[in-house]
Amino acid sequence: MIGYGDYGSSLRDLPRLRHTRRRRVSSWDRSGGNEDRIWLRPGQTEVIADIPGAGNVNHIWMTTRTMTLPYMNPAHPEPDFLRRLVLRAFWDGEQQPSVEVPLGDFFGVGHGRYAQFNSVPLQCSPREGISYNSFFHMPFAEGARFEITSECRHETVPFYWYIDYEEFDELEEGLGRFHAQWRRENPCAGVPQGAASTPEHLLTGTNLDGDDNYTILDARGHGHYVGCVLNVHNLRRTTEWNWYGEGDDMIFIDGERWPPSLHGTGTEDYFNTAWCPDEPFSAPYHGITLAGGPNWSGQTSLYRFHIEDPVTFAESIRVTIEHGHANKRSDDYSSVAYWYQAEPHVPFRLPPLEQRLPRPL
Repeated sequence: MIGYGDYGSSLRDLPRLRHTRRRRVSSWDRSGGNEDRIWLRPGQTEVIADIPGAGNVNHIWMTTRTMTLPYMNPAHPEPDFLRRLVLRAFWDGEQQPSVEVPLGDFFGVGHGRYAQFNSVPLQCSPREGISYNSFFHMPFAEGARFEITSECRHETVPFYWYIDYEEFDELEEGLGRFHAQWRRENPCAGVPQGAASTPEHLLTGTNLDGDDNYTILDARGHGHYVGCVLNVHNLRRTTEWNWYGEGDDMIFIDGERWPPSLHGTGTEDYFNTAWCPDEPFSAPYHGITLAGGPNWSGQTSLYRFHIEDPVTFAESIRVTIEHGHANKRSDDYSSVAYWYQAEPHVPFRLPPLEQRLPRPL
């Protein structure tokens, strides 16, 4: 029987002989010409893959651009178009998507912006050859459907894609389905500084329940959390020390009370850096794709993938992080959580466009 198998994708396992059938759905020009794309109009939803049977998506490549002006140009009417395009994925005939994320955010960079970076599951290619890659494995037993929606209001964009997958006779038991969800709190409910000094405001206080933390993921069922992208727009205008971090990560598993089993020591620490980093950096499992401006101003985007250390849950999981120490900061937070779980999942919906658009720099 052809199935998922007990092999992996590491260099050690490459010599292991396999019996799956390699398949691809792409935007190639069926006429034999070179129009290897669709033109995605404002308001259009296009089904870009509808795969029957059992299989496993193991690579997605996509690219798009605006045509009137480079989208990084502030004069462009929709410079945030990467947040106006939405990627959805459905497994096994489900009616509610398991993936529903703005395109740029799904591939690892927030705020509707582009940044080159390299990680194991996600990459963005160099500026002169911008494209987006995912190597997350996405198994399915009875079909997979991918959709792309444009919520642009002015721009018709060219859209190209590869969705590479293995075709199976059937999918064995014990494999979770891939999920990705976008969230935002704009702004987080912080604490006014009042007469406190900056060190007093940003470094003191207590949080003994985690109830007001920013929520990255709140899921029910059996599965494991495999990482996130976190975006912060620093809204505090000051010439004094303006570090946005110091927020502890707190991951509550299977309904446990505070303190959770997984309690961290600060925003930068959860993202595997330290001491208030202010430069872009990418590594296999953690990085900073956007590092903000002087004094940590503006927009930051960070990623942490639990590829070697997934966080398992039997009944539920709530992945949270403080917005500043003791939740005192009132910045604009958004995120993408990635996880696997047994279906059915609790349905979630992407907020409407007006609630997704990034603030201008």
